[in-house]
Amino acid sequence: MTEKRYYQGTGRRKTAVARVRLIPGRGEMVVNNRTVREYFGSVDLFTRELARPFELTGTTGTYNVLVRVRGGGVAGQAMAVRHGIARALLDVDPGLRASLKPAGLLTRDPRVKERKKAGLKRARKAPQYTKR
Repeated sequence: MTEKRYYQGTGRRKTAVARVRLIPGRGEMVVNNRTVREYFGSVDLFTRELARPFELTGTTGTYNVLVRVRGGGVAGQAMAVRHGIARALLDVDPGLRASLKPAGLLTRDPRVKERKKAGLKRARKAPQYTKR
């Protein structure tokens, strides 16, 4: 059987969708044709979260990451990329599930914004009640 050129995974969070490709390399990460620092800014939390699947599986610095992410906000996109990286690592080696699953990196976070209801100001906030 021939070796794959890249491994892929799709990650989702809220309305953000990330398509992730892992290519054997030196650990460089590109998100929408920009580096992680350029795309997500100097927020250290996002860069640490993106590296977490690699740290848990012991594969830090072994794959270059190429990401296309659309929709949602900055935090949702970062978590979608993390989810996609974890799924792509499963494509590399299904045995890594034992370290990714307990950390919750393979579970798609189902929380989304609740829709606005008729007669209310937001999803649950009602107009102020006046007795007289």
